[in-house]
Amino acid sequence: MTDKVHLGHRARKRFGQNFLFDEMIIDKIVTAIDPKPEDNLVEIGPGLGAITEPVSELSGHLTVVELDKDLALRLTEHPFLGPKLTVHQSDAMKFDFSTLINDERKLKVFGNLPYNISTPLLFHLFEFADNIEHMHFMLQKEVVKRMVAGPGSKTFGRLSVMTQYYCHAMPVVEVPPECFKPAPKVDSAVIRLIPKKPEQRTAKSTKILNTVCLEAFNQRRKTLRNSLANLLTADELTSIGIDIKLRAECLSLQQFIDIANWIYDNKQ
Repeated sequence: MTDKVHLGHRARKRFGQNFLFDEMIIDKIVTAIDPKPEDNLVEIGPGLGAITEPVSELSGHLTVVELDKDLALRLTEHPFLGPKLTVHQSDAMKFDFSTLINDERKLKVFGNLPYNISTPLLFHLFEFADNIEHMHFMLQKEVVKRMVAGPGSKTFGRLSVMTQYYCHAMPVVEVPPECFKPAPKVDSAVIRLIPKKPEQRTAKSTKILNTVCLEAFNQRRKTLRNSLANLLTADELTSIGIDIKLRAECLSLQQFIDIANWIYDNKQ
């Protein structure tokens, strides 16, 4: 049996499957999630149930979203886990998480996200921020670093701005490759995301905010005068209080919001 087979299931590369098995790491993740019987818990990509099982023991029930048909069926038919799960065999990238709201309880979402789709999946989940109490995700360590990076850092970029616009973000635990089967070629880390209250998110259009970030960081070595030239003139940037000689990585979250709101008010 190769290291790509774990508990009788062969990891599928197209789904980015790497199965966590280290009990110490699993315990730390479950402790961070802190599941309770009254919680509305949702796991993305439960895989072979390494985290699903201990969470279900503490909560009694949870919803899982699993793309792999074989794994979804395996969970549904599991003699112990099956009765505790509501299984959605579905693509999390297209899933409407608002349909899982019940009794006005917000969702507590967690999962080991495939590295190849982690960023677009995070952006999809941010759309449901008002329905989520907190999220805990296993991601590539470099992705976590980018999510929590501050202005002035070389890793500060669009993912940093958009993550911190929607959520308070903090690393929880680092996870080396040998904790998985098969072992990935990168280090991993778990991040905790706590969505901000709606009144704390002051962009008039998150679509425009995202566009500003895309333009600003697409050519991050250029000054803002040049990188944002498709959106604003140098004089317009100056009127907002932005130093056009700076690069995008030097702006604060609030300054990105200010630019987006100015575009919304003046160029719609």
